[in-house]
Amino acid sequence: MTKINSSLHSSRRKSRKSHFSAPSSVRRVIMSAPLNKELREKYNVRSIPIRKDDEVMITRGSNKGREAKVTSVYRLKYLVHLERVSREKSNGQSVPIGIHPSKCVITKLKLDKDREDILARIKEGRLIKAKGKET
Repeated sequence: MTKINSSLHSSRRKSRKSHFSAPSSVRRVIMSAPLNKELREKYNVRSIPIRKDDEVMITRGSNKGREAKVTSVYRLKYLVHLERVSREKSNGQSVPIGIHPSKCVITKLKLDKDREDILARIKEGRLIKAKGKET
């Protein structure tokens, strides 16, 4: 069997090393979250890197089904912190719970010029790919 993507390592050791020593720009792409059905149909895009002020719904864990706004994207830990998703410490202090972006679904995008360009670029690529399959 040949390797599908020659730019990625199939070795567990090297894959883990590249994952945990990835630069911030690569971590942004790894921290992509899927879009919900409505947004997926609207933009013809399956997932997009998560950012602050996006609104998400948690799909896994004890907070499953909760909708919240992203307050911070913690790239170093591969986590996002959400509004009102926190736990109490023993001294009564509230601490945000970190959730991995793949365990969330984006329900509302914070759109700016750059994000619209990204969505348009992905959509264009999909349309070209679809035309190629038709012929």
